[in-house]
Amino acid sequence: MEARVKVALTSSPAYQAMRGVEKYLAQSSIEKTVRELVKLRVSQINGCAFCLNLHWNDARADGETKQRLYSLPAWRECPYYSDRERAALLLAEELTRVAHRPVPEAVYEEVSKHFSDQEQHDLIWTIAVINAWNRMCIGLGVVPGSYQPPPLEG
Repeated sequence: MEARVKVALTSSPAYQAMRGVEKYLAQSSIEKTVRELVKLRVSQINGCAFCLNLHWNDARADGETKQRLYSLPAWRECPYYSDRERAALLLAEELTRVAHRPVPEAVYEEVSKHFSDQEQHDLIWTIAVINAWNRMCIGLGVVPGSYQPPPLEG
């Protein structure tokens, strides 16, 4: 398998701009565990193999359990996720599928129980950005399998 579009991805100014947003989100009010669960769940919905590989590896490198990652598509039926994580996953699913129906106000009400206004802002940006990455990777035909998480800082 090879990429559909053969342009050096990381040298693209658009890629660099997206990395800038990612740098902001890495320092944002949303903890990394929640960010990675959201990114992985959105990538599952969108069917982005590259992002699934990347975020699975990053989550595992950060200590996430296989049980929680394997169960992510069925998060509603599993006891492994906090109420805060559940609210984030609910919003992630709803915003990812927003073309099919508007997000019910009850979803925002549930999210506001667990996230401050700033956190909601950062969570929505996290969801928007992973949706953009998914579409970019699928569109360009970025080949999964070569990504390795960076070494942990110590």
